[in-house]
Amino acid sequence: MYANELLNAYKQAQNYTQDKQIAHDLNLEPNKISKMRKGIRYVSDEEAIFLAEGAGIEKEIALLGCHADRNENPNIKAVWEQIAKKFNGLGLQGLSMACGGLALWMSSTSDAIAQCALCTLC
Repeated sequence: MYANELLNAYKQAQNYTQDKQIAHDLNLEPNKISKMRKGIRYVSDEEAIFLAEGAGIEKEIALLGCHADRNENPNIKAVWEQIAKKFNGLGLQGLSMACGGLALWMSSTSDAIAQCALCTLC
């Protein structure tokens, strides 16, 4: 269950010792954290983002994990988990490489256009 991992990561990042400290930060009653840990209550999207930011975890991964927890259908749950693994595997490195490639392509295209314009003017 991803909610436990998220709660534990937040607790560790904040140097907390008790779940009631997390509940205070989320403005919840302490028993709701217990229900989250048992799978009776799910972490909302807003709570997941808050916890992820406080734990230094990517918000997208937190949302994917919480959505996987919410699904009772094992097939759909598996799909959410696969998406989370793919996203986590790519990380920012894949995005950085894609942006770098696009920037190189744009710069070579603009150089070619500038050369063509110079040749036309001459």
